[in-house]
Amino acid sequence: MKKSLLTLTLGGLGIGITEFVMMGLLPDIAKDLAISIPQAGHLISAYALGVVVGAPLLVAIAGSYPPKKILIALMLMFTAFNALSAFSPDYTMMLAARFLAGLPHGAFFGVGSVVASKIAGKGKEAQAVSLMFAGLTIANVIGVPLGTYIGHHYSWRYTFVIIVIVGLITLLTLKLWMPNLPATKNRDLKKELTFFKLPEAWLIILMIAIGTGGLFSWYSYIAPLLTDVSGFAADSITYILVLAGLGMLVGNFIGGKLADRFSPAKASVSLLIAMAISLFIVHYVSYNQTMSLVMTFLTGAIAFAVAAPIQMLMINTAKGSEMIAASVSQASFNIGNALGAFLGGLPLAAGYDYTSPVWVGTVMALTGAIFAWLLISRTKRLSVAQ
Repeated sequence: MKKSLLTLTLGGLGIGITEFVMMGLLPDIAKDLAISIPQAGHLISAYALGVVVGAPLLVAIAGSYPPKKILIALMLMFTAFNALSAFSPDYTMMLAARFLAGLPHGAFFGVGSVVASKIAGKGKEAQAVSLMFAGLTIANVIGVPLGTYIGHHYSWRYTFVIIVIVGLITLLTLKLWMPNLPATKNRDLKKELTFFKLPEAWLIILMIAIGTGGLFSWYSYIAPLLTDVSGFAADSITYILVLAGLGMLVGNFIGGKLADRFSPAKASVSLLIAMAISLFIVHYVSYNQTMSLVMTFLTGAIAFAVAAPIQMLMINTAKGSEMIAASVSQASFNIGNALGAFLGGLPLAAGYDYTSPVWVGTVMALTGAIFAWLLISRTKRLSVAQ
């Protein structure tokens, strides 16, 4: 691995921990800040809102600067606002800190994915992007379980201190290892934004926001699925989530290789269909503990394999608008996060059991595959017409 790619992986690790560790820390934070669990849940929503707002906004503001300076500035924001989270004295300050910490998330991955594709070897662009996203998967395997353990047994504030330390290490490696790529010359933001007038842009955004929502329909309710349906003990869930994280880690690298070997578009449609099939199987095998563990690993692998192909698809489609388009794709992922959790919860609210969210996820993944297929068909028609 090139050192310049490793620093992006470290950034992804820090971002992954701060995004996903909140699910495990909610009871501890709620108790410490004297708020209810639903109120503490707003801290997750505030972060996601920060991602959606910050991703296109920060890239639009900073896009004319050299990529190295942009990444350093974004990681400075990330580190400072997570430090603010660690020392927040009350709920209001914590809510604001979580929103602010979310602002650089999408922009970092957006700029980072463009940088990774530029410094990669020819034909290995998607694999380079997958190395950056590997930070998110490593966070789910190691960082989130460790942060949750520390939060439960010591203090949730120490978990955020660890996130700050990861941010500081990332800043140092960015300074030392990231090459000085040139800034975009004669940048025309208005012209870049015209990309979003194209049908292709919205087909990709819909593919991400709806298709990847299939993952979150399943993952948001995986704990009660494993305890109430599969019959696992509550204290074993952390270890099973590590298994899901290992699947995500493996799938992430496979997705990068598939995108480079075939094409990002073909890899995206194939993997979204595979995700739908996997979720369909989960519904029927969750009553068997052995098969439940197998499908936890496989579903995590398939669902996260789509990350790098989709990101490369957006970059390749948005010629001249790569950074802002890549950041918008990250905002779309977070919309998928919120949409999947919300829609997946509807059958539960209607009284169905904990296997019902995967039906929603299956439909969402298939819908995403349809949008990917429409994009491929449109691209073929345009190439024939030319």
